[in-house]
Amino acid sequence: MRLLLVEDEPALSRYVKKGLEENGHAVDTATDGLAALEAARGSCYDVMILDLLLPKLGGVEVCRRLRAEKNTTPILMLTALDAVPDRVKGLDAGADDYLAKPFEFDELLARLRSVSRRIPGMVKTTVLQLGQLKVDTATHEVAFDGQTITLPGKEYAILELLLRQPGRIYSRDNIADRIWNRDTWHESNVVEVHIKTLRQRLGPVGGKMVQTIRGVGYRLIEPSSNVGLTQ
Repeated sequence: MRLLLVEDEPALSRYVKKGLEENGHAVDTATDGLAALEAARGSCYDVMILDLLLPKLGGVEVCRRLRAEKNTTPILMLTALDAVPDRVKGLDAGADDYLAKPFEFDELLARLRSVSRRIPGMVKTTVLQLGQLKVDTATHEVAFDGQTITLPGKEYAILELLLRQPGRIYSRDNIADRIWNRDTWHESNVVEVHIKTLRQRLGPVGGKMVQTIRGVGYRLIEPSSNVGLTQ
């Protein structure tokens, strides 16, 4: 997923960003409410992780303004204020869920999975399957024909993206935008390199499920659907 992390505590922001990226997510960051609004208005995110107490503009007001603008990005509110009224304010402003600080990182991942299931058009289950390929998005376990496959973070993220909407064509820029953050410089062939590694990890049969449509992009289909396409 592509995430926007809005947190003004530098150490916490670095810790959360690093952990999320290690779990295959692309993460952009903002350190105040106005920067968060600008980022949310200028890019498309799967989930926003939004701190309640922020400089310049508080998290509740950020949430309220985005919802007023019909921005439906799922919002997970982080708060050091665990009192019920503070949680209610965030939820009433349009937040989808909240997580009180301090928190365990595994709980953050679980909350992200929960709110991400509300994204329109995305499959609402932790287990995705297409033919012999099976992916558990909760544990990041990948298997083909019953055999476990270990995937590096970026390759896993690409596979999950493609598997959530089988048959949908993603351009190279679509994939880069979802898997890498906006501050990362993209070499011209970075997506192709990771697609090649993904195919190799999936094996001779599984690798054929990742199809290249020349000049357009990539999609995931069952091997039996491999007609008139290139790899």
